Formats: sequence, C-alpha cells, structure tokens
Amino acid sequence: MCRGRDSLPITCLERAKELKALFGSLLQKSDSITGHSKKSDKLRFNVEEPLKWKESFDNLLTSPNGLCLFRAFLVTEFSEENVAFYLACEDYKTTKPSKLASKAKKIYDEFIGSDAPREVNLDHETKAITKENMKQPSQSCFNVAQSKIYTLMEKDCYPRFLKSSTYLELTRKTKTG
Repeated sequence: MCRGRDSLPITCLERAKELKALFGSLLQKSDSITGHSKKSDKLRFNVEEPLKWKESFDNLLTSPNGLCLFRAFLVTEFSEENVAFYLACEDYKTTKPSKLASKAKKIYDEFIGSDAPREVNLDHETKAITKENMKQPSQSCFNVAQSKIYTLMEKDCYPRFLKSSTYLELTRKTKTG
C-alpha cells in the first residue's frame, strides 16, 4: 500500500513545488526559465515542456520535470507506488549480474510480495510469473509486471494527471504566455 507523501523522497517533493512555482509564475516572462537547485546546478526549463507531456506518456516519464510533477500528483492520488515500482524496475535492468538476486528480492518484497509495504496492483497470474522468475533472477524478471504497471499508469493515472488542476494551470499559462 502507498505510504503517502512520506514515501516520496523529500527532494522530489521540493522539486515539484519548485517546478510548479517556476512554471506558474515565470512562464509568461520568457521562452526559457532559469533557476538554481540546491546544488547550484543551472537548470533550464522550456516553457513548451508541459505541452509535450500531453503528447505521450513516455514524454512525461522521460522528462525529469514531468516525472517529478507526476510523482507528486500520484502521491495525492495514493498511487505513487506504481511509478516507484516502474522506476525501480528500470534501475534494476542496469544492475550488475552479481547484485541481481539481492536487488530483485528487495523490489519483490517492497512491491509484489504478500504484505508488501508498497504493493502494486497486479493480477494473480502476473504475480505468479514474477515469483517464478525470482527463482533465477535475470535483468528481465520484472518485465511482465513492469509492463502491467506501465499500462495501468498510462490508461488510468496519466489521463487523470492531464486533467489535474496543476497540469491544466501550467498548460493554460503556457498557451497564454
């Protein structure tokens, strides 16, 4: 189950607030917005960026700004565990073979196993396939489960995000800016 906002990394919550403020108050002033993160890295935001998120779910997920806002939105929807699982699977695919088993167990225990603290909504068959894959973890052992969660987010969470007041406000300011 989702642990709410407490489960989101504080940096992501801060980043989401920062992005909302940057997009919201400065979109009308220029074609790009420059801000500074706490690490003093220079960041550039294209004012057209929020409009690209509507073009495809992949555009949203591959945009660091979009991903942070989407994660913050999912916290309000009590379904942040979905994107957390998806991202954990993406990270898992780059894991060194020597660490696959331990990392797979951690992901399984956190998101899929019975009594998982951040259990994602998977059907029995997908859980069974994933459990079987856990016997010999490979970089693809979560592919079926990850695909199901991706589809769930794309068909359910993503359309709600696009209708959210935060996203609509960003795009309205972009179009009128």
